[in-house]
Amino acid sequence: MAGSLVSHLLLLTSVLALSEIDDLIFYPSGSGVCTTLSDPNETFLLANFTTAFKYFGRTYTQVYVNNNGLLTFKKELPESSPIVFPSNGNEDYIAPLWSDLDDVGLGTYCYQQYSNGNVLDRATQDINQYFPNKGFVASWVFVATWDTTSTDQSTAGFDTIGSTNFFVIPNSSDGQTIPNLKSSSNIGTPGRWAFVVNKGTVNTVGLHLHLSSISNLTDSGNVQVILDKVKQKLVSNGLPSNIQLNLKKVLKKP
Repeated sequence: MAGSLVSHLLLLTSVLALSEIDDLIFYPSGSGVCTTLSDPNETFLLANFTTAFKYFGRTYTQVYVNNNGLLTFKKELPESSPIVFPSNGNEDYIAPLWSDLDDVGLGTYCYQQYSNGNVLDRATQDINQYFPNKGFVASWVFVATWDTTSTDQSTAGFDTIGSTNFFVIPNSSDGQTIPNLKSSSNIGTPGRWAFVVNKGTVNTVGLHLHLSSISNLTDSGNVQVILDKVKQKLVSNGLPSNIQLNLKKVLKKP
């Protein structure tokens, strides 16, 4: 499992079965700070960012890399059992795969930071592929990697203070479907999910919908159903979960 913070974007990679595809979707941890999962007590690593990281309107200069596949910013949280998002709590979470990890010596977890070199070039190329027309240039990459095994309970995605923004990767909470994460994605790259997490200016998104009948939009209930489906699609492609959609105009063509 690996989680990468790419400037003000979040790239999550959750793969349990390590294979030849790992080098293609994981960013390298290199000679980073690592520790084993041999301590029977819950453990964590505290990383001081070399570049401040903006996460949904809050700026952080450090992160706790917990042994359970979870990143937190205000305090360590290495408890084994994950919680369900939205948590409506007072902590920001990034969960590449928050799980009841096997911490009896069968793995390691690490973090590494990059401010120059090939990893930044790779991040720039990846993010511009996933989010075209943004002109993104990576200036810093933080990589957290957990190399271990997982049990049934897990949560993958992200959550914020008060759950104003959150997302749960489908099939990440069921032990029987967790192996499917290696083939799921919201950006067309199996095993990867990417999200914009910096709170910037409000963008207007225009959509063209072709409906079989104008009556599909004459009932307010139908309008809301359609807007909800559009919102689900936009969130799955990286937009924040608190986006608001409104129907502005309906044009009937002859």
